[in-house]
This record gives sequence, C-alpha cells and structure tokens, in this order.
Amino acid sequence: MASMSTYTTDRASPFTRAVVSSMRKLYPEALADQTFDNTGLLLEAPFDPIRRQMNSVLLTIDLTKAVADEAIERKDCVVVAYHPIIFRGFKSLTLSDCQQQSILRLALEGISVYSPHTAVDAAPGGLGDWLADIVTGHLPNPEPVTHTAQQEKTSPDTIEEDATSEAKSSADTPAEAKKKPQRPRMSMQRTYSKPTYPSHRPVDVSKTDLDPSSVDHTRSVINPVTGVEGFEGAGFGRLITFKEPQPLTHLVERIAHGVGSPKGFPLAIPQGKQVEDIQIRTVGVSAGSGHSVLKGVEADLLFTGELSHHEALAATEKGQCVITLFHSNSERGFLSSVLKEKLTGILKEEWERIRNEEAEAEELTPEWEDAIKDEDVLVECSERDRDPFGVVILQSSKQEGKPLS
Repeated sequence: MASMSTYTTDRASPFTRAVVSSMRKLYPEALADQTFDNTGLLLEAPFDPIRRQMNSVLLTIDLTKAVADEAIERKDCVVVAYHPIIFRGFKSLTLSDCQQQSILRLALEGISVYSPHTAVDAAPGGLGDWLADIVTGHLPNPEPVTHTAQQEKTSPDTIEEDATSEAKSSADTPAEAKKKPQRPRMSMQRTYSKPTYPSHRPVDVSKTDLDPSSVDHTRSVINPVTGVEGFEGAGFGRLITFKEPQPLTHLVERIAHGVGSPKGFPLAIPQGKQVEDIQIRTVGVSAGSGHSVLKGVEADLLFTGELSHHEALAATEKGQCVITLFHSNSERGFLSSVLKEKLTGILKEEWERIRNEEAEAEELTPEWEDAIKDEDVLVECSERDRDPFGVVILQSSKQEGKPLS
C-alpha cells in the first residue's frame, strides 16, 4: 500500500531554522543569564507537509493558552515567547497542566517555540536600552507636567456637625436596635472601570511626539556581560546620568508615552516629599523583576517592572523614588517598537539563504520543495498577550485616600 504522506518526523521546517538562526544572530544565547535562565529553541515541532504552517512568526511576552490559541488560528510557524514556558525539566507531559497543554497542542500543529529572555535584556540596543531611551526621551516644549490630585478638604464645622449628628442618632436608637448588626452605609454609588491595560500596540516612536534618547545624558551598563564577540557593551541594567536634573513629573509622562499610555502605574517616593518638587539626575533601569540588577545601585529613581514591598520600602527609606509598571508591561512594548522590525529584516535574509541551500540539496521531496519555494516572511505581535494585572479606576466619585506627598 502506497504511503499517503512523506511525513518527516526528524526535521523541523526550513522556515523554523531561519527563525532560530535570526534570533541567535540578534540575541545570542551566550548573553543570557546562565545562572537561572532557559533560552533558545524550547519546542522544535516536526515538519508536517499535510498541515504546513504559514511562514509567519508570532511575538509574545508570555505563552498563555490564549496566545497558543491565537498562533494555532493564525497558522504561525514559530512563536517567539520572551519568557520561557519551560524553565525546568519535565517528569511528564500531560494535558492536565495548562502550560504543558499549550506545548502539546502547538507541537501537534507543527508550531515551534523560541525564547530569548535575558539575552534580549543584555544585548546592546535591546530591552535595557529601549527603556533607557524612553526615560531620556523628550516631549514637545513645554513638556507636560503631571500633577497629583489634591486631597479633599473637610472643614472643622462639617466634622463637628457629623459627630454631633452621629451622637444624637445613637442616643435616640433603642438598645435592641443597637445590638443588631448593621450593613455599612454607602454614602454614594461607586463606579469602577473595567481593568485597563497598556495598548496592545505601544507607540511607534516615528509616529509619536516622544523623541527617544534626546535629552543630554550619559549611560552605562550596571552588570556587564563580556566575551561575546560583536556584542561589546552588553550587560544587564542601565544607569543613566542626566546632564541637568529632570523633574520627576516629566519622567512619568515620558514613561507613560513610551510603554503604551497605561491608565496608571505604581510610583513610590520618600515620605515628606512632593512629586512636583522632586528632581531626578540619575536613573537605574531594569526590565522585569529588577531587584537582582538594581540592588545597591545609587540612583535617584529606580525604574523597573516590579519590586517587592520590602525592596521598594528600603529604596524610599534611602531617599530614592521607584516606578514600576507591573512586570511584563516593562517588556511588551519592545516587541512592537523594536523586535518586530529587527527580526523581519534579518529573517528575510536568513530565509533567502536557507532556501538557496535547500534548493541545492539532493533528493528533495515534493513537499519540501513546496516549502522552500514560499518566499513570504511575516512577523506579527500577539493581540492577546497582556500582563495578568490591569488597573481598575474609581470613576464619578470624590477622591478618597491620600495623595502622594
């Protein structure tokens, strides 16, 4: 009986090879933090000519079930997931585990997964420099000034009237009623927004009023990585020193523009200080969880994806300010602002090279010939990738709480 397929179980698609080669040229795995990271080709799916995927790459920060669904629906060939979906070895692969389920489904569809992670952080022109470019960017003169909300003032007369009213009400209330638990009174209806997230397509600097890396400054690497040829100046974190101190309010505006205009993000300042009065000369920058890179860094402002409560508290006690964005919001904008264009350019060259190499090979199957005849190259960013945390805004009510000061 003749075989219905020349299904190849021992080779990935030629386009997958082109993607892997391109990513390694942009962000060599030797740049990654070898103490904990797991970078490179994490899932090499076998080439299946019957269900050959498009010559397309889907960029994402996290490979969630939603993103896996998206890649399958789009028929992408490779998912480039910044965060590794595999950090440690598996003792089993089962459908009961959500992440393993995504891996198995992608393998079944012939979709491979590559993760560059900290190699992107360390590379010159990579994630660290992208964040530094945002902080040192410039908005049109005069730069907008961000003001904190003013605290609602309550007059002494109002407080006294409320206290007298409550005392009188208590005196007139029967003892039986006093013992009965009461539901908290709501003085007004609260309306909250749905959770909001930074734009899926963060700003393209060529189409925004933010001019990146245009404010006079010097920049250095906090933790250098050496020994990788062609990548001098690589390393983790960036320390920025402005020629002239910058208002903290200006940096808040630049960051909001640069990462997709989120509705808000955490800002910590020393007690007794006013946001509008703070001037920043030095900034320590690190994507993602920044403590390991920024600990011990003497900077006026620490700008990162996340710090723990105690890490942020220790910084403000020392007189430092902290801006965090929720972990992956410090990373996601890089995909559309930088990586998409860079990968598209080098991938076109690599795909042409591999197609020519394969065309010279002997005894090509018809399915393999069809694959290498396809000249198309497409790189897109996920529309479903987002940080787990959104920001919920209290709307249509008076401010409650205390403004930063």
